[in-house]
Amino acid sequence: MIVEAPDRRGLRRVIVGNETVGSVWSLRQLRKMLGSLGYPENMDMEDPASVCWRGGDSGTWPDRPWRRRTTVVLMMAGMIASAVLNIVVGWPDAVGALTFAQRITGSLIVLSGVVQGVAALATLDHWGRRQYEISGAVVLLGVIIALATDGLLLFMWSGEKEYTPYLLVFMPLWCWSLWALLLLVRERAWQGTPRPKTFAAGVVATALMTAVSLTYSTVYQPAAAPMHFILKAEFGAARADHRNPLVHVPLKLYMKNAGGIPVYIINNDYTVYGRSSEYSEDGGRLEEWRRSLDRGGGEDAERYVDRLRFTSISSGRFYRPGYSLDVGQEYAMERVFQIPIDVEFDTVSVFLQITYMRKDRGKLDVVQFRRAHRSWDKSEGQYYCPPEKCGEELYYHGRVRHNNNLVNVTRKPRYVTAVWSPGERPIYSISPFHFKGAVDRSKERRDVGRYGASTTYADTEIPVAELLEAAGG
Repeated sequence: MIVEAPDRRGLRRVIVGNETVGSVWSLRQLRKMLGSLGYPENMDMEDPASVCWRGGDSGTWPDRPWRRRTTVVLMMAGMIASAVLNIVVGWPDAVGALTFAQRITGSLIVLSGVVQGVAALATLDHWGRRQYEISGAVVLLGVIIALATDGLLLFMWSGEKEYTPYLLVFMPLWCWSLWALLLLVRERAWQGTPRPKTFAAGVVATALMTAVSLTYSTVYQPAAAPMHFILKAEFGAARADHRNPLVHVPLKLYMKNAGGIPVYIINNDYTVYGRSSEYSEDGGRLEEWRRSLDRGGGEDAERYVDRLRFTSISSGRFYRPGYSLDVGQEYAMERVFQIPIDVEFDTVSVFLQITYMRKDRGKLDVVQFRRAHRSWDKSEGQYYCPPEKCGEELYYHGRVRHNNNLVNVTRKPRYVTAVWSPGERPIYSISPFHFKGAVDRSKERRDVGRYGASTTYADTEIPVAELLEAAGG
């Protein structure tokens, strides 16, 4: 029987005859192995006729079991934690992303977590008896994946530097991956791997494919997908009311998602205005135009018109907030408003606006967002606002999650907030604002762009004389 010299880890190979029967860390393990092979328990290990010791005698056992076991525990704990993190991050995109590219990215992240799970098992063999030559390379691959994933998460987090519970996971894991990589490089863990160049090429190809897929799904594809809305607002034929001195005016509103991406409608409004004015003999002064500019109004100017006044006649919602509008989907609505026959208005106009958010950028919690909160109702809790301060408004508020879950885990939660009241300009926000504290306007602008929120408009105007003429008045 031959007991070989200890390797770098202190493990000594045992040869009986011409066959390797195993490796042992200590004299106790050697006796146990020989006992299983039929050798007597009290065999004399110092007898040179029975045992040939190479590279040391029966007392040469340099293994440090506590150090080795501690290394195994730390490696396995870090690998398992990193595997769980990758699966948690990638799974929502893999099964629920809207676009194919985003699902591929999520699937690759989940697959990398599975590879790390295998690497955690390979850790036992690599710091054990090394029965599989490739175990060291598998562990090295798992550590490289952890370093790349946690480094990416840390890089994305540094853009906003917001607290998130995931920070307490991926930052320590990034430090762990640096330590593990240095340890494996020092041990040359890739040695013994069959076709190491092929293995390295596969790792590089997988990393490039993941990077390209991630870039395409987060940068190119959302930017390249077109958005196009068709909005129409028009007045129908007016009819006189035979019982009251009124004219009923039909209003037709229409929208269609003619772009390539489905959207959430997060706010909308239509308002009918009546314009009254006075005749001005001095048509060259255009004082009303200057006053309009001073007040931040429009830049339209009319000669012979002075003292313009706009009165809200009718205002309402066109589409329920939180509902989606798929590609090619249309929606139309008809309303009727009234004006007196002797009305002082010279024109009547309607202004229609739709605010939407792209579904390929984020997923809105529609159940939460569809509920209207009344600002004047104290039972609404955090949504209550005294009427003397806020008037009477309806609030719509719900959590939104980015379709790239890497963004979600490196940012605070984001919420979509919409505010509407009759006759007032509807407003919206996408930000960390949760009806506590103030809104960071710079972050709000970034989030509005990140989630692809935008507003489209339509308006039309008709002379009151034409309405009265159609009504027979």
